[in-house]
Amino acid sequence: MGNRIARCKNNESVKLSKNIDQSGLVSSSQTGVHPHLEKQLNRHLETQWLEPFHLPTVEVYRQLKETGVFSEGQPIILDSGCGTGKSTQRLAELWPRHIVLGVDRSHVRLSKSGVDSSFYRNGNCILLRAELTTFWRLMAQDGYSPERHFLLYPNPSPKPGHLSRRWHGHPVFPQLLGLGGEIELRCNWEIYALEFARAVNYVSGATIEIEKFQPESGISPFEQKYLERGQPLFLVRVSAQITEAFRQSRLTT
Repeated sequence: MGNRIARCKNNESVKLSKNIDQSGLVSSSQTGVHPHLEKQLNRHLETQWLEPFHLPTVEVYRQLKETGVFSEGQPIILDSGCGTGKSTQRLAELWPRHIVLGVDRSHVRLSKSGVDSSFYRNGNCILLRAELTTFWRLMAQDGYSPERHFLLYPNPSPKPGHLSRRWHGHPVFPQLLGLGGEIELRCNWEIYALEFARAVNYVSGATIEIEKFQPESGISPFEQKYLERGQPLFLVRVSAQITEAFRQSRLTT
């Protein structure tokens, strides 16, 4: 049995290496924006997504609300898919007057920052173990909106058949955009950035473009690794005006 498990893990590693090598470079048979992106977006705009809430996330969200975070009057910064939480800690240092929420579903990753429960707070930095699609919907349901929303190096899901796993191809995308605040997506796969910008433009009528950028230092461990290896990095900024206009348009339809 042990040998069988080891072989399965090795096979999974080989499959992963075909798309994302150890340097973090992404390879894919997809060479441009996915041809079904707009069709996917239309489906998500026209159909109400009724996926049940993730119950452990509902509980940790309840704990968060009970601390009074949303009623303290401090603006919120959201670090979605924060991984180990190192990026959240860095953002909390950069914005000391904000509450910075780092959300990730992986206990293993969060434990690397000493998080041994679903909820951890140190000053203005809060780390939560939660499922993002439920967490975003709960915030939106209660009318809470971040001032800034960071999506730092999400899983690129580079296979063409995995469009629905990318945030802009997922059914939650309208809720993500309608949550509000200034969104900042950073990634090291140009196609992902192009698709995200195209998706925002398509559903909102805005005109945003991707940027190549090279910060002095990485805001997350992944970003630092990519910088040290000289990889091109891409940035998509969506203003709070665009997300608010989109949210209002959804309320009137």
